[in-house]
Amino acid sequence: MKKWIPLPAILTATLVLAACSNSNQTKMPGHDMSKMDSASTAEHENLKQMSASLDPQFEVLTGNTFTLTAKESMLMLDDNTMKTAWTYNGTVPGPQLRVKQGETIKVVLNNELPEPVTIHWHGLPVPNNMDGIPGITQNAVKPKESFTYEFKVDVPGTYWYHSHQNGVNQVDKGLYGSIVVEPKDAEPVDKDFTLVLDEWMEDDSMAEMHSAGSSHSAHSQSKDSSEHANMDMSGMSDAEMMPLMYTIFSANGKTGSAIQPLIVKKGEKVRIRLINAGYLSHKMHLPGHSFTIVSTDGQPIHNPPETQDQLLNIAPGERYDVEFVANHPGKWLLDEHSTNPGAKSLAIPIVYEGEEHASVKSESMDLPVVDITKYGEAAKGTFSLDDQYDVTYSMDLNTDMSHGDMTFTINGKTYPDTPPLDVREGDLVKVKMVNRSPEDIHPMHLHGHFFQVLSKDGQPISGSPLVKDTLNILPGEEYVVAFKADNPGNWMFHCHDLGHAAKGMMSEVKYDGFKPDFTIDPTVNNMPE
Repeated sequence: MKKWIPLPAILTATLVLAACSNSNQTKMPGHDMSKMDSASTAEHENLKQMSASLDPQFEVLTGNTFTLTAKESMLMLDDNTMKTAWTYNGTVPGPQLRVKQGETIKVVLNNELPEPVTIHWHGLPVPNNMDGIPGITQNAVKPKESFTYEFKVDVPGTYWYHSHQNGVNQVDKGLYGSIVVEPKDAEPVDKDFTLVLDEWMEDDSMAEMHSAGSSHSAHSQSKDSSEHANMDMSGMSDAEMMPLMYTIFSANGKTGSAIQPLIVKKGEKVRIRLINAGYLSHKMHLPGHSFTIVSTDGQPIHNPPETQDQLLNIAPGERYDVEFVANHPGKWLLDEHSTNPGAKSLAIPIVYEGEEHASVKSESMDLPVVDITKYGEAAKGTFSLDDQYDVTYSMDLNTDMSHGDMTFTINGKTYPDTPPLDVREGDLVKVKMVNRSPEDIHPMHLHGHFFQVLSKDGQPISGSPLVKDTLNILPGEEYVVAFKADNPGNWMFHCHDLGHAAKGMMSEVKYDGFKPDFTIDPTVNNMPE
């Protein structure tokens, strides 16, 4: 497993190197360019113009054959914040693949980056050899090489794709996009928006150190050095440190006033697909309108009721689709309500046509968070707590220290020493997950399958049958989930805070008798975390 440098040490080194550095700003994207001299400002304007041609809103690609090219591109988060991003097809997020349920799609991945990459289809139940996990389902794709993914899209919903090679670094640099599988019997909406949420650091000067060993490789590495000089992070939990490091929040690769508005007309039915590609949970509020949560992780909620003035908490890896009727003209902000320093930079304008010059309306009141385990109408699900299960498994999730380094464990072990969940095809499997970390949150993601959430903290789920592939588990919480082993292969089961996964919180679901159809290439340096 990769050895990580403790974060306080990294931040200390950041201060030293930042003080000594006199690198050209164009080689250190992410600094506040407004403070540069006139010559540098002119250079920055040229870079902005160059970046504009590389940095549109993501494309929406339709059909069933696609090409995604992994390459480095410039990203303007706003007028003053430029990043050197890793992208699919030059944008962050990469293109949205818009496909029809039941079709077989083909995606050619070309790698123009200096490191091997893959594509993992997060949430989509694909054949095991198409899952994009280096060393588990395939060899990562070397620089200048290609790989073709081909699979049938049977389950409609909102999903996303990202590299799973050294994901703690590559996803963090922007290597992700969205994929929507449209159902055969789709109910039409007038507007259909996708918002991919993420977080970034302000200063990129420590990129080399992070790629060499930080627990959270970064779009950038630390906040302003003078601020960090007075900030002692030693002894902090990961949950405390991360919001202090990642202080720029983005939607579709833009932050703050650069976030493009969602334009609606009065009377329209609007769907917003929210995808969290970052490390932090985001508590989002839609002011001025009642809304329904129609699906989570792409799977429908049974008879979702209208709700208003509640926060929707979206954890890393999760997706939520919400719908509302545009019946309250004006200019509103779909914004984050949390105490995180970056929260104010995540505010997406919803603007009614003809109201472009109206004053912005938002609400800063204290609001409750939707409890998705109690939301929607109860109905018979596929599984119940009373069923007979072929396999039962417990996952104790915890935070630990090993040789002075923070680690994240499953049943006291770190990957690859975590005990696998061994199954046979057709088994009914019940898993209990308990978060024993004092402060750290663990959004647990199962590859290749959906699971039904049966209970929370010992109480049966009381709302709609809840089917997910990523489940957010707060400290002290206990969930019981169930799934059918109906997709043979070796599948990852891990925390989707990718820093936690990279530092141990991964396991595998292994089918008896399954043999991968590839041979490990020792020259690739496969890194499945």
